Amino acid sequence: MTAVDIDRDGKTEAAADAILAVNNIEVIYNHVILVLKGVSLTVQRGGIVALLGANGAGKTTTLKAISNLLRAERGEVTKGSIHFEGERVEALSPNDLVRRGCIQVMEGRHCFGHLTVEENLLTGAFTRRDGAAGIKRDLEMVYDYFPRLRERRGSQAGYTSGGEQQMTAIGRALMSKPKMILLDEPSMGLAPQLVEEIFEIVKKLNEEQGVSFLLAEQNTNIALRYARHGYILESGRIVLDGEAKALRENEDVKEFYLGVGGEGRRSFKNVKHYKRRKRWLA
Repeated sequence: MTAVDIDRDGKTEAAADAILAVNNIEVIYNHVILVLKGVSLTVQRGGIVALLGANGAGKTTTLKAISNLLRAERGEVTKGSIHFEGERVEALSPNDLVRRGCIQVMEGRHCFGHLTVEENLLTGAFTRRDGAAGIKRDLEMVYDYFPRLRERRGSQAGYTSGGEQQMTAIGRALMSKPKMILLDEPSMGLAPQLVEEIFEIVKKLNEEQGVSFLLAEQNTNIALRYARHGYILESGRIVLDGEAKALRENEDVKEFYLGVGGEGRRSFKNVKHYKRRKRWLA
């Protein structure tokens, strides 16, 4: 299945079962630095998709291209198209995209440190127009998913733990009533037990609230356990993609990204040769 189909009038339309379709996009910073080179990916409605790769591979840039946050960093999508729920969204402002139901949780959490946890959560409802009752109901829903936040609701976010700040950032995104969340490096700087807890909550939100997720993550092992499909980025290109189970069992993925393989750990002296071989697999 391709990310988009062409109708009889020659217009591009996102595939009916895809909430997000990114098609052959190119991203340039400062008019000269080419960062993404022909990236294409699809997120099915109600799906969890992992965007994997090492630091600097282009994962965060891909998410910012989708959420239209590139302009703040002198970046722009110069080729390709991005469809959300069947409509092209490259020209929308980030606010408009949030109102349509697509929101990004930034790498590093980025809570408002001087505000309380609850005040941070309520900032996520800024674009809503459905009244105080709906906002209060969803605030209780967030506390049900994150009981720890209920306990810390009156604490300044800047004095909470890294795990609590990550929960606050995800909860704030939920307050906007999203159809899709772009989650950037949710495991960064967190203890393994907290990482597991965060991903379990992501799974529950996906199953119970129908929220679709695109996860940009370096922790390939846990991402492929929770995602249904995965894409591997390398130097701004998608070099491999497939069902999460198939990627977990792929010998090249296990050797390079999981650190295990039939021949034991691979020496980094062979990385250049390995990367060339991996690109041929894409």
